[in-house]
Amino acid sequence: LSSGRVNLTALREAGRRELREFLDKCAGSKAIVWDEYLTGPFGLIAQYSLLKEHEVEKMFTLKPGRLPQADVKNIIFFVRPKLELMDIITDNVLREDRGRSPQRDFHILFVPRRSLLCEQWLKEQGVLGSFIHREQYSLDLIPFDGDLLSMESESAFKECYLESDQTSLYHAAKGLMTLQALYGTIPQIFGKGECARHVANMMIRMKREFPGSQNSIFPIFDTLLLLDRNVDLLTPLATQLTYEGLIDEIYGIQNTYVKLPPEKFAPKKQGEGGKDLPTEPKKLQLNSAEELYAEIRDKNFNAVGSVLSKKAKIISAAFEERHHAKTVGEIKQFVSQLPHMQAARSSLANHTSIAELIKDITTSEDFFDNLTVEQEFMSGIDTDKVNNYIEDCIAQKHPLIKILRLICLQSVCNSGLKQKVLDHYKREILQTYGYEHILTLNNLEKAGLLKPQTSSRNNYPTIRKTLRLWMDDVNEQNPNDISYVYSGYAPLSVRLAQLLARPGWRSIEEVLKMLPGPHFEERQQLPTGLQKKRQHGENRVTLVFFLGGVTYAEIAALRFLSQMEDGGTEYVIATTKLINGTSWIKSLMEKLEPAPF
Repeated sequence: LSSGRVNLTALREAGRRELREFLDKCAGSKAIVWDEYLTGPFGLIAQYSLLKEHEVEKMFTLKPGRLPQADVKNIIFFVRPKLELMDIITDNVLREDRGRSPQRDFHILFVPRRSLLCEQWLKEQGVLGSFIHREQYSLDLIPFDGDLLSMESESAFKECYLESDQTSLYHAAKGLMTLQALYGTIPQIFGKGECARHVANMMIRMKREFPGSQNSIFPIFDTLLLLDRNVDLLTPLATQLTYEGLIDEIYGIQNTYVKLPPEKFAPKKQGEGGKDLPTEPKKLQLNSAEELYAEIRDKNFNAVGSVLSKKAKIISAAFEERHHAKTVGEIKQFVSQLPHMQAARSSLANHTSIAELIKDITTSEDFFDNLTVEQEFMSGIDTDKVNNYIEDCIAQKHPLIKILRLICLQSVCNSGLKQKVLDHYKREILQTYGYEHILTLNNLEKAGLLKPQTSSRNNYPTIRKTLRLWMDDVNEQNPNDISYVYSGYAPLSVRLAQLLARPGWRSIEEVLKMLPGPHFEERQQLPTGLQKKRQHGENRVTLVFFLGGVTYAEIAALRFLSQMEDGGTEYVIATTKLINGTSWIKSLMEKLEPAPF
């Protein structure tokens, strides 16, 4: 897994080493009790085989009640530091049969940090003493792909912008310190937004407090760009139109895996009339280790079909070759290529099925209508009045999240809505979907997604024109600009990264002032001898860290910039969480529980 010059394997190796060291401390056979949310991210660091090598014999999901029977010496809890999980652990420990012999030893591994609050809580419950080892496993940045790291902290955006809780920012700073320990000090830090400022400050403070962290590793990254999600609230609300983006919008990608409806993947058997169709969803892993996926994941969906049919021709031609193999040498040659060809054929079959599933949706009338309204808003058409399509959707009781995405998009593209427009939408939503959603609307307002227009001036048109966020002539097949990922709209966040590289942010001072939060630049001193002498034609490497989440379409746009012939910059992406509009809005929704009486 390496993109160009940056090889993220070292980070995964460091994670494995730390895990091995902890497991070795708990001598003897082991069972792990998992906080369910951690199993996905952990799977990207360590396969089950690594755990087995260290005598892990059983795995259980953390749940109240008695722990399952397991003839092991150690029980290890792998958990996030959350109080509701401490209650379950307490229950597990208290129900342990003390009379049994031999007794089982308990240990607890907090991910990514130990928490005083949690340990105090366990102490008050009288079980803290039962744990022999209490440690932390700093799983901050998890490598998802050759150029992609995520903290997979689902509540980071909500914590930062609604609860003024900076824990996830502290983890981000810690993660960046770990990265610098492995890949050298990053000489230049740029940032935009309140959270970006906090993270940079924490990094500078950590560096001061641990002078030992001055390492002598030649820096791999030239620049770190810290970006707050709320600097660009627009991008995640729009429907992503890249292949990977659409898979995520429609089916949701979790820790590089996607679950798909099985009927498209049934092996076609002759004459059975499809009696026994599979019922389990088809689970596939999606990353650039798969050649075909690496080629099509970042393309606009409209450009995927032609690649797939070209591939189909090449593969069937390759299989035809076997009829021409005459000599033993030729036959041998063919056989040696067979495994690769078969893998390519099954990969093609899978992606052809996925593309058909997606096409059924993207060619539907509803998808088209929804997209048309999104594109009108983004290009600045009719953003200041109640929208007919949205009204119709509410009347037909379409999914609430779809409505919220559209209304928030309208609000962001209009620098807030006129009070009477906003009140009208709120009233319609509460009457149709129920008054318990008033808290959700409140949250969206606090986060700046759905708000009344405060000044009479709408800044969005200025921002749109200066940053060229809307491109009329977009080429989806052979793109020449990042706007292809939304068929016309260029993600604001990625434009900022692009302009920072060339010609620099000085050229857009005025627009930067219109966007929320400060913008800044910091330099980190490098020890003598580690300053870079750039070879002619050598790319700069920039790490872009999205605080509050990033979408697959933004990642595709940054990869597009990395591949540009004259771009001169290669991007690696880090984030608190991989998001799409739906998962993002969901994380801000509150459900009012009905009164218990």
